[in-house]
Amino acid sequence: MRRQSGVVLPLFSIRTRRDWGIGQISDLPACAAWIRRAGQRLLQVLPPHELSAGETSPYGALTAYGLDPIYAGIEAVPDLDAPAIAAALGEEGHRTLERVRVSERVDYNEVRALKARVLRVAFDRFHEREWSRGTPRAAELAAFVRNEESWLGDLSLYQAVRESCGGWGWSTWPEGLRDRAPAAIERARSDHARRVLEVAYTQWLLLAQWDAAHLAMRELGVELMGDLPFVVCEESADVWSRPSQFQLRLSLGAPPDDFSAEGQEWGLPPYDWLAMKADDLAWVRARIAHAARLYDRFRLDHVVGYFRQWVRDKGAGSRGRFDPAAEDAQAARGRWILGVMLEQVSRARDSIDPPRAIAEDLGVVPPFAREALRDLGMPGYRVLPWERDGDRYRDPTSFPRESVASWSTHDTAPIVSWWDDFSEADRAQLAARAGVRDGVGVEERSLALLGDLYRASSDLALVLGQELLGVGDRINTPATVSADNWSWRLPRPIEDLEEDRPVVARLDAVRVLVEKTGR
Repeated sequence: MRRQSGVVLPLFSIRTRRDWGIGQISDLPACAAWIRRAGQRLLQVLPPHELSAGETSPYGALTAYGLDPIYAGIEAVPDLDAPAIAAALGEEGHRTLERVRVSERVDYNEVRALKARVLRVAFDRFHEREWSRGTPRAAELAAFVRNEESWLGDLSLYQAVRESCGGWGWSTWPEGLRDRAPAAIERARSDHARRVLEVAYTQWLLLAQWDAAHLAMRELGVELMGDLPFVVCEESADVWSRPSQFQLRLSLGAPPDDFSAEGQEWGLPPYDWLAMKADDLAWVRARIAHAARLYDRFRLDHVVGYFRQWVRDKGAGSRGRFDPAAEDAQAARGRWILGVMLEQVSRARDSIDPPRAIAEDLGVVPPFAREALRDLGMPGYRVLPWERDGDRYRDPTSFPRESVASWSTHDTAPIVSWWDDFSEADRAQLAARAGVRDGVGVEERSLALLGDLYRASSDLALVLGQELLGVGDRINTPATVSADNWSWRLPRPIEDLEEDRPVVARLDAVRVLVEKTGR
């Protein structure tokens, strides 16, 4: 594997002159070309799966499979033209579009409403011009529905029924639908047939746009890396379709640590691995195969969870515990599940270079889990500020080759801001190692720190999009509820950044650092 460097930039953060207030799938190639200027050969995005109204965290999706229509490139939809888009928006919609397009933050509610309005028009036109006439494009959609039935059938029906129930999750639905009684399901498929088809149509468009963007990125020499959340939310289509494979009386979380004396409760459903074993982890295998279709590499979030889940009974006052309790059982479970995942990855694409899985092994990870990851050949993370031996930072040239080096993650501040939180002794130590001269400005210091990162022995080095630009904004601040979380956008459209001399000079300086370190 060659040494590479890449950028972590959520899809929602990408900005172009033609976007609709949020990054679009069709903007991925433009973003890839832009980061190539800085010598970057990989773009990592956060999960792009569909969220419910009012949700902004990409880790709270309604589905492990379906892409979010909010990311559709509207102008790339073949069933739309400029007059149809203009008519669908109307004067008020155009004013809203102009407002969200120049906004510094993503306004999810406004953007979602705008795109839903226009995509509904697209489907109506497709239904009238293609579906009702049995055209070749209608046959293409029908084939897509058949080929993707394993996830699309449940997702389409789930979305239709959820909308008919006021947008509430499946646990609140009438008993027959909630419990998937066959008669109720068949009646719902008939009652909501048009909406079921519309959801399938939208996913067909989105995946076609994704495949086209992914191909264009490869032609530019830029890999696409994704992120697989550990589990799905309880009110998701996946849990509704297979509730027996989740422990719905329990809640998933994290054990007590230095940051949380009581531990964390995430409100997510733990897996029932014994139930999943009955069908040889069919859902896990299918999910990995789908991820391999979307990405060249993907990050397995909270990889320690595959070894042991921290669970507690729902309700106040319950005590948390590990599932399973014994370490030997934890080690065996993790090796089994991750082994199945890697087996699926190896055969997921007909290619001499199949997609690769990376383990998010941050936080408290027991030694037996790290040993298993090494044995499985699964790279983990080395976040420089957390790599210490006592009061000394580890030299990044000592990191294992099969690892991912970074200064920050999407849940921490970029190094530009994080630097100010370091102690004076820590700053002095890092400055000496990176060659930061006394009295230099933020720009020169941040470039020196990036150069220190790129020296790492790790095959892959990742920087946040903010670090590429030298700004200090965060993507997310954990354990907080804020409009600033998951809404950061590039400061200006990529086309404008390409014409900004200071930005171009910084990207050129980053490229020099990349080239000097053999990335």
